[in-house]
Amino acid sequence: MSYLFTSESVSEGHPDKLCDQISDALLDEALRQDPSSRVAVETYTTTGLVLVGGEVTTKGWLDTQRIVRDTLREIGYTKSTYGIAADDCNVMSTIHEQSPDIAIGINKGSGIFKELGAGDQGIMFGYACNQTDVLMPLPIYYSHKLMKKCSELRKQKTLHYLRPDSKAQVTVEYENRKPKKIHTIVISTQHDPDIAHEQIEHDIRQYLIPNVIPENLLQDEYQLYVNPTGRFVIGGPHGDTGLTGRKIIVDTYGGWAPHGGGAFSGKDATKVDRSATYMARYIAKNCVAAGICDEILVQLSYAIGVAEPISIFVDTYESSPFSNDDIIKTIRKTFDLTPEGIIETLDLRKPQFKQVAAYGHFGRDDLNLSWENVDKIELIKKDLNNAQTQPV
Repeated sequence: MSYLFTSESVSEGHPDKLCDQISDALLDEALRQDPSSRVAVETYTTTGLVLVGGEVTTKGWLDTQRIVRDTLREIGYTKSTYGIAADDCNVMSTIHEQSPDIAIGINKGSGIFKELGAGDQGIMFGYACNQTDVLMPLPIYYSHKLMKKCSELRKQKTLHYLRPDSKAQVTVEYENRKPKKIHTIVISTQHDPDIAHEQIEHDIRQYLIPNVIPENLLQDEYQLYVNPTGRFVIGGPHGDTGLTGRKIIVDTYGGWAPHGGGAFSGKDATKVDRSATYMARYIAKNCVAAGICDEILVQLSYAIGVAEPISIFVDTYESSPFSNDDIIKTIRKTFDLTPEGIIETLDLRKPQFKQVAAYGHFGRDDLNLSWENVDKIELIKKDLNNAQTQPV
């Protein structure tokens, strides 16, 4: 069966992504000073204003003003004509400590259960497939690549007229869940007012597309839309208000796999919204890398204050010779799925989160991320092969 599937990404200068990066910059600073920090920070931005709020319990001290302004500056919001500027915007903070009712559930030995429990109830999904070398779906992978390259062209002044806010959308033609070719690409990128639309489209065709998309995926009939309205001058927080946690599909699999609903940015690893989703990706990637399936979806669920997951679900989309039950048993044997085990396995107490707050949390071949490691392959293969040889 042939069909089209589309995913999108946004640049680091998109107002929602700006907020994600500020929230994670604050998290990283708290962890840098105190690895046991508990952080749940939300950021809101609009024209000339950044508002930070949430709950933080740490032995360190957060210079919120500096962190916010440094983040704006790194992204490229340095001119008031962009609607917000690092040096003269208004920064407000309403941060307070974590609720003691939540703390007793996730402080080891404090709640009904003595292990470090999950910071909330919830469902988390992980996914991997062999569509790309990094075991990610092709549409979201190339959407991110386009946005990252667009940012490079802006910062290196190759396309000097670009501004920080951009979006990309990639539509792929599939045949029986296998990618065949790219059908359509949409690029919407903020720009200075004195540049012609024709120049932008020419430059995107010359400098962006061929430096990101392999020729074998592009055919003569593919469609490219560049700034389809004809003009994108007003953007960033001036064009749209931004908020942490509003790009959760961009952060994960571009809609190809389900999402549990919980955002990542601004949350420390006791929040299973983040840590268990990273673990689910780690599990899925190791399963595909081990060759036990072409693709796999992993769902984990948790209850607040309880360490072990309530349930584990997998779906290999009929791409595996092993039963789902056997794969689940192997997952339980191979991976420590308690919050403490996840934090230790993936080393989630170190500051590392701002770097994934734009351009995706998964499939990042430009970063060294613990949840992208494939170091459980032999254990998975050995356990499943043993399960197949056991007498019934």
